[in-house]
Amino acid sequence: MTTLKVHNIESAPEAAKPLLEKSKKAYGMIPGLHGVLASSPQILEAYQTLHELFTQTSFNEAELTVVWQAINVEHACHYCVPAHTGIAKMMKVDDAIIDALRDETPLEDAKLEALRTMTLAIVKNRGNVSKEELDAFYAAGYGEQHVLEIILGLSQKVISNYTNHIANTPVDEAFQKFAWSKK
Repeated sequence: MTTLKVHNIESAPEAAKPLLEKSKKAYGMIPGLHGVLASSPQILEAYQTLHELFTQTSFNEAELTVVWQAINVEHACHYCVPAHTGIAKMMKVDDAIIDALRDETPLEDAKLEALRTMTLAIVKNRGNVSKEELDAFYAAGYGEQHVLEIILGLSQKVISNYTNHIANTPVDEAFQKFAWSKK
């Protein structure tokens, strides 16, 4: 049972209506998360903006997925893990990557594993990463820009993961087949 209202365009505050229209145009539906965020048009706009900015970073589709899902799984987000599984499949990310992220197992690709490891270090240590962790990340082929881009992705995921925990947002029908729970 949801604890926060999931708005549609008709029930949303006036300022959120164009933002929900934007979501509907982009996704062909209004994701439940967006419906919940609509109670505060500012947070919905912030979330949409952070999402757009993060998808415009230097990360490719697999790398975006690694950052998103590493955070979603670490935060045990019942809504975002299935949603980003579906999104990753739409982006044609390799199923082995998707499954490893959902199962919290190391990625076969060393560079992607370095990205997953750094993302988790940032999340678990609240940004307090060591010089050794940074050096290992840089040795894998990433740079300072990538560290900052992980923080951008984390900013987006804090909004969605925390909101979904509080709201108990129902998983959208399109993603229910990718249901997930923390082991």
